[in-house]
Amino acid sequence: MWRFLAGALASFLMITGAFLLWQGHAEERSALPPAPEKAAAPAMLLQKPASPPASTPKSREEKRFARADRDDDGKIVLAELLDPRRKSYAKLDTNGDGKLSFEEWAHTTIDKFKEADANRNGQLTRAEYATTAPKPKPKPKCGC
Repeated sequence: MWRFLAGALASFLMITGAFLLWQGHAEERSALPPAPEKAAAPAMLLQKPASPPASTPKSREEKRFARADRDDDGKIVLAELLDPRRKSYAKLDTNGDGKLSFEEWAHTTIDKFKEADANRNGQLTRAEYATTAPKPKPKPKCGC
């Protein structure tokens, strides 16, 4: 019977101590920090920043026209529009026949498949396919 009373008393004391500790931390946290003193802002910060001049649609369109008009004659012919695209098309047309096949167009994917197929059986296992995953981009070194 004495053990029962001693256990009950010890439990009561532990609960009381925990309650007092909890209340003590609550009072410390509820105290608000003192308000910071307001410093005088420099005059430069009080001025509204100047906005950059707006680009008019006409000037953007004039620039676009000037890029397309290669011979600066004020007119754009079909050859002027197609010439920049001919170089990229010629890079894709690997056999030079003037026709772009699906295999020529998808050469990057086909090359990636061939590199990943380590045992050269024409099939990718899970491990081989995992090598085709894009590399993660490096995170910036500073938290700027």
